[in-house]
Amino acid sequence: MLLIVEPTWYKMPVFEFEQALGQLEKRRGGYFFLKIDADIIEHFEKKRHTRLICVIDDTVQYSCGLNHLGDGNYFIIVATKYLKKLKKETGDVVRFKIYEDPNPLGVAIPEVLQVLIEQDDLVKKQFEQYSDGKKRSLIYTIYKIKNIDLQVQKVYKFLEENKK
Repeated sequence: MLLIVEPTWYKMPVFEFEQALGQLEKRRGGYFFLKIDADIIEHFEKKRHTRLICVIDDTVQYSCGLNHLGDGNYFIIVATKYLKKLKKETGDVVRFKIYEDPNPLGVAIPEVLQVLIEQDDLVKKQFEQYSDGKKRSLIYTIYKIKNIDLQVQKVYKFLEENKK
């Protein structure tokens, strides 16, 4: 059972909704989604660049970003694995809440990368220059690799390929 932890120290607004799950057309990716009205996004300091925590039916909790819906509003993607866990499909109504993710990256920095940042000034400097999206790309790349030596090699390769 997943324990949903809504931080008690959290002072930013938490928005709660009930809504039917949507699905984009195949030409737009076919993603399952939940719509977020533009006026809700105005409550967040970083507006559309805000990373969010989404909690669906008090069962699934995940970090997500906002995407343009095309009509001035936004949406968050709901992965198929979450739909399976919820036993839901397009058109089914869910209860969900969103709030700003206290971690602006929306993902923890792997230990290998954290150590490299602390020990290598060039790694630290270059990593800090990346956008949050680029940082997440590196982090997800590292998480896919189990071998620590290969993780280190991948960090340096990524940094070399993505010099600013």
